[in-house]
Amino acid sequence: MYEIGDWVTVEDRMQSGYRYRLAAPQGKDFDPAFTPHFTPAEMLALGVFEGKYCNDCTGELPAAWFEGARIADRPDPLLNHFGVKSRQPLGEWRRKGWIMGEDPRGWFQWYCRYWLGRRMPEIDRVQIGRWRGFARHAGQIRANCEPGNLACRPRQRQALLQWSQDPFI
Repeated sequence: MYEIGDWVTVEDRMQSGYRYRLAAPQGKDFDPAFTPHFTPAEMLALGVFEGKYCNDCTGELPAAWFEGARIADRPDPLLNHFGVKSRQPLGEWRRKGWIMGEDPRGWFQWYCRYWLGRRMPEIDRVQIGRWRGFARHAGQIRANCEPGNLACRPRQRQALLQWSQDPFI
């Protein structure tokens, strides 16, 4: 779909006319500190954000990402892999300072664009740091759940999945 050097123009409900240039090959040349467990397509297929996240981004993101994705017109916790409510309103994300740079939908939108090949060193550094910090939830699961008991702490597991961390620990 895209190649290094291509310009991507965004036209969706949250952004209009935003453009970025791809500087890396899709899914490659990641910062060594950033080793996500899932691709964006895998995350969408497993079930994230109650099926309501990038539904209107089909012009920007590869169509293949939406083949088999669990998406809906309205948020539905049952579409999440762990079948639990998993998100806060976008207004809460803004209030907490979690929305930054050119990504009004937050971390996952940043990740999708990073996967495609967009590089913004200052924002990338911050978002990768947030991703690394989120791994603490895996430690809480290890400390409080029997190995293999996926019913233990389903909200934390869903959150790990939504940050491309391994929730199946």
